[in-house]
Amino acid sequence: MTAYRRVHVPGATWFFTVALAQRRDNRLLVERIDELRAAFRYVMGRHPFQLDAIVILPEHLHCLWTLPPGDSDFSSRWGLVKGHFSRAVPSGESVSASRVKRGERGLWQRRFWEHLIRDDDDYARHVDYIHWNPVKHGHVEHAGDWPHSSLHRFIRDGLLPANWGMAEMPSGDFGEPLG
Repeated sequence: MTAYRRVHVPGATWFFTVALAQRRDNRLLVERIDELRAAFRYVMGRHPFQLDAIVILPEHLHCLWTLPPGDSDFSSRWGLVKGHFSRAVPSGESVSASRVKRGERGLWQRRFWEHLIRDDDDYARHVDYIHWNPVKHGHVEHAGDWPHSSLHRFIRDGLLPANWGMAEMPSGDFGEPLG
């Protein structure tokens, strides 16, 4: 069996998918959105990065980060975000024996999906994917109706039109995960 290896490119932009361990009928991320936002602020204050785009769904999230020049450590940042959030919410989830042995709560899937952004087109495709995700998963009919999305900032800043994603799915490859 080959060991899994992550690519580390200092100062790069990355797309991530991070999910709760128990995804079925779980709404923890949106029910505890303030604690999740606090976890991001905490980590960003100590280990800066630029949060380019994000969507928080009930049991998973997608985002784009740009790390500072010379820095490639996104894994530690995710560990800190997950840990800070986990300590902020009451326990009660079922925990496997292997997680108990490691002292883990069991809220989050251990791994996450990362993708190195290659160019401007790749960046734009992933921004669209992030913003379209609430529609894809059937949470809303129009992307702008989902409250936990950077789409609202993109529209406010004039980066996307106010009617983005209203009539039809944006063009692009919306497979999951994007490779």
